[in-house]
Amino acid sequence: MSTEVLPDDRVLRCRRRQRALAEMAAHDLDILVLGRQANVRYVAGAPQLWVAGTRPFGPTCVLVRATGAIHLLSTWDEGVPDDIPHENLYGICWNPLNVIAVLERIEGAAVARRVGTDALSPIFARLLPMAFPNAELVDGELTMRAARRIKTDEEVAVLREAIAVAESGLAAAVSELRPGVSEQTLAGVLLEALAAGGVSTPANQDVAWVTSRDHPWRRADGGGHVRDGDLVAFSSGVLAGGYIGEVGRTWPTADVNGADLLYCRWDRLWNRLIAACRPDAEAGELLAAYDDAGEPAPPMPVARGLGMGFDPPVITQRLPLTAADERLEPGMVLAVTGYVWEPRVGAVFGREAVLITADGPEVLTSSPFWQA
Repeated sequence: MSTEVLPDDRVLRCRRRQRALAEMAAHDLDILVLGRQANVRYVAGAPQLWVAGTRPFGPTCVLVRATGAIHLLSTWDEGVPDDIPHENLYGICWNPLNVIAVLERIEGAAVARRVGTDALSPIFARLLPMAFPNAELVDGELTMRAARRIKTDEEVAVLREAIAVAESGLAAAVSELRPGVSEQTLAGVLLEALAAGGVSTPANQDVAWVTSRDHPWRRADGGGHVRDGDLVAFSSGVLAGGYIGEVGRTWPTADVNGADLLYCRWDRLWNRLIAACRPDAEAGELLAAYDDAGEPAPPMPVARGLGMGFDPPVITQRLPLTAADERLEPGMVLAVTGYVWEPRVGAVFGREAVLITADGPEVLTSSPFWQA
């Protein structure tokens, strides 16, 4: 396996950049200043391996609408696409005034009228007007959300690859399921399989848990070990090529009384959920699918965008008005969650990746479900 740091494929990054520039025009932005890593990679196409973890906002990437030029914070040019010239790279420095000096020299900075940022901190709220003296600072995250909500064909291809790795990890963990095994062991097997598949960055680490027979939304209080008759949920996710791929399944240990009826309820719910995944449908129909199936909506989002992070839309019972305002569009990729529970039995959890196409939904995940 190659350990070389490589930029994203040229067509992939160029198509994304075109979407970002188009949304800048739609939102009347002259310059976009980005600090969130998913947004930076979306525009620049360069993986930045030295910025892991949470950190304050900083001007990491600047996109100029008039020229299409990209200026990138980078200490070296390894992994930087060849369409970002070396002179457009600027290094890390402790003094934010030095960063402002770099931004001041960007062509178009002095005459920009509207500059968007995807986040802001108190210090840069004071300093950025120095770099863009004639500009109004506005919310640029709205521009990036609009660009990222619709996936290009190249993005869908990368998502398929990420989902395939996530499914390989899920299959490995399910193969080790038996009474007495610990949730930690199952998680370790899954993460090891992901690494063997070429991905060392999981999207989540709480990947296997015994569902509670006493409470609809909690995990079982069994000391972290699987017992005979448990329903065990698996949530496998990876960050591969900058994109998150996810799949969720629930498998029983041996015979579980009532499991067949619970899985039938999940199937009925899923049929309603997938029927709601059609172009121009109101996203609130995904919430209504739970009501139509006679199931309470779960506390986690019923659906959310898959992509380079937590993409829009986010459909949850806690934000019903937001769901009512959203429309599904061709090119969206959603992680759609089905969840049903029965006292003294447990829960069946399933998560599918669904691509919205002009002809209807396409399920990208293919992992099997347990059959009675």
